[in-house]
Amino acid sequence: MLRNLLLAFIPVFVAVDAVGVLPLFVSLTEGMEGREKRRIILQSMITAVCVAAGFIFLGKVIFRFLGITISDFMIAGGAILFCIAIMDIVNPGKRRRLPGSELGAVPLGTPLIVGPGVLTTSLMIIEHYGTIATLASVVANVLLAGLIFSLSGVLIRFLGEAGSKALSKVMNLFLCAIAVMMIRKGLEILAG
Repeated sequence: MLRNLLLAFIPVFVAVDAVGVLPLFVSLTEGMEGREKRRIILQSMITAVCVAAGFIFLGKVIFRFLGITISDFMIAGGAILFCIAIMDIVNPGKRRRLPGSELGAVPLGTPLIVGPGVLTTSLMIIEHYGTIATLASVVANVLLAGLIFSLSGVLIRFLGEAGSKALSKVMNLFLCAIAVMMIRKGLEILAG
């Protein structure tokens, strides 16, 4: 069980990319007081867990209803994930949005913490490691993202702006590799 949890944790960790989202979190919450930041972090964590859990438990039912297979979703999710990762690598300047009361839910909770990458990765790893390990790995990664956001001031000072951007690029390369793997596995399932 512990091995499955660890093996499920790693791809979700890469898909969540909390360190890569950190500079965006900092820019979106710039000038906010500590209490407001904590509220936004909590809102983003609750949103991310609810979206992921709903998808983990209802994703297959929705697929059956729509006539979509896991391989279809893997290929589509891999293609979208690849495009997102490439856009982040090629165009690192992310557009700033004005903070609002829903900032923790959108864009932080979803799609930044739990977006297409996490949802597709979750569906894929359920097949290999089970629902409990997948759900636990998502919750653990969302909690880790919340901790990273809580320590944002310290981490940005430690990494520096250039260091956090470089780390984000490396994480995006891993995201590209996971996207290619998802497309390949989806095609293998269709061909097999």
